[in-house]
Amino acid sequence: QVQLVESGGGLVQPGGSLRLSCAASGMTFGFNVMGWYRQAPGKQRELVATITYGGRITYGGSVKGRFTISRDNANRNTIYLQMNSLKPEDTAVYYCNVDLRYWGQGTQVTVSS
Repeated sequence: QVQLVESGGGLVQPGGSLRLSCAASGMTFGFNVMGWYRQAPGKQRELVATITYGGRITYGGSVKGRFTISRDNANRNTIYLQMNSLKPEDTAVYYCNVDLRYWGQGTQVTVSS
């Protein structure tokens, strides 16, 4: 059974930084894409960033230049999201995802002064 465990969320002031981690276990197959999505209250879930098994990266338009997705070189089933220059509109629950099939439980990110 595939499990995704996220960590690193929290409360941060505008302009601050946070780093999210996602560790996937139970995957007996090679994934195609791992990534991060987010959902703010009253809004649809949206793409934040994805990385393919081959290393190709895609970012959602609102986070380009501020967020960086990466993965553990020793364990390709672990990815990170470095979030810089955070804005109040980045406040959301952030979900880790594999192949648009498996989802983590989500971690809350709140940007507020």
